[in-house]
Amino acid sequence: LGDIVYVEVETVDETLDAEEVFGTVEAVKTVSDLFLPLSGEIVEFNESLEDEPEKVNTDPYGDGWMIKLKFSDSSQVDNLLSAEDYKALISG
Repeated sequence: LGDIVYVEVETVDETLDAEEVFGTVEAVKTVSDLFLPLSGEIVEFNESLEDEPEKVNTDPYGDGWMIKLKFSDSSQVDNLLSAEDYKALISG
C-alpha cells in the first residue's frame, strides 16, 4: 500500500465475523478494505490515527495500532501468522 494517509473505522461496538470488513485505509494511490482476522467485538479504535495515520507505517506494533478486539473464540488465535511468518509470506 505504501504510506497510509487516512484510516477509517466505524465499527466500534459491533460484533463481526472473521474476514468481514471493519474499516478502510487510504494510501497515496489507493483505498483498501481492512479485514478482521478473528470474529469478535471491536471495542476500541485508536483515535490518534485520525490526526496521525502515518503511525500505521512507522509504529504498527506500538502507537500505530488500529483496533482492540474482544474475540469470541480464543482458538482462532492459533490460525494467525506470527510477524516473522507474515514477513516470509510477503517476501516471496
